Amino acid sequence: MRISALNSNYSFTSSRNHRNKNSDKNPISKTGEKTNLAVATFVGGLGLGARLLCELFDEGFVFEDLGKAAETYVNKNHKGLKGAKKEWFIIGTTLSFIGAAIGGIALLYTLYKAPKINYEGNINAFKKGKDMDVYIKGNKVEKEILTQMNEKAESASEEEKQKLKEQYMKMQMAKNQLPDFIKNDKKLKLPQ
Repeated sequence: MRISALNSNYSFTSSRNHRNKNSDKNPISKTGEKTNLAVATFVGGLGLGARLLCELFDEGFVFEDLGKAAETYVNKNHKGLKGAKKEWFIIGTTLSFIGAAIGGIALLYTLYKAPKINYEGNINAFKKGKDMDVYIKGNKVEKEILTQMNEKAESASEEEKQKLKEQYMKMQMAKNQLPDFIKNDKKLKLPQ
């Protein structure tokens, strides 16, 4: 609440009233929810791929077996390499083989889970969208009430201004709650 000390006028506004035009739109979308689920599934697939690769090449043979394959690949495709440069090429090729294997397993896992991602993304977007719609509409109502209070305060007597101030304090105590899916985290930045 801002109260102007110079001319003793009350101004019932908050910093949230100075928003851009896009803040009244619901930021929740099906595409965004599905993307979040797909990324989470892919990251889980990377862990699964690494674990399967370690199980497949039991007891640390990953680097030995894939190292031999990488050495064969480098010898066949880069015949002029010698010394340390050749060793670095072999190490890089080995790591790329490991990355390709893990990434391939993660991609297959994500494709396997695609129908579930689609379904759950639609459900999450619907639930979160409804919660966010209620939150946005509550903010619009609050903005309208504060605007009306400001207009009344301009031509009100001291007694009426005191009543308006009390009403404003009651409104602040009954403030619009954030939707359940948004954690009240200090790092979270809502559009303003």
